[in-house]
Amino acid sequence: MSHTIVLLQTTMSKSSRTFMDYESVNQAIEGICNMYEQRLKQERPNQKNITYDISQLFKFIDSLADLSCLVYTSHINAYTPYNKEWIKTKIINHLQKLAQ
Repeated sequence: MSHTIVLLQTTMSKSSRTFMDYESVNQAIEGICNMYEQRLKQERPNQKNITYDISQLFKFIDSLADLSCLVYTSHINAYTPYNKEWIKTKIINHLQKLAQ
């Protein structure tokens, strides 16, 4: 378990900055996916089943002004920053594990 802080800026406006914290990287990745799913539900309120593929999720991530993770690294007693590409790799790994 590595405490993870997700830093998010949805637009270029500094007022759109926010953060979410999670007990693990996996929970943070699930939180990012859930954030996208919530947006889809808002955009399609009358649709019962909402589906999407990974390319749509990645397009959403790329559309964000900023998205990064700070992951606590115990051996250095500090948080290590990671960018969108790292997050995408973690999403792929997470979804592959769910598919098994």
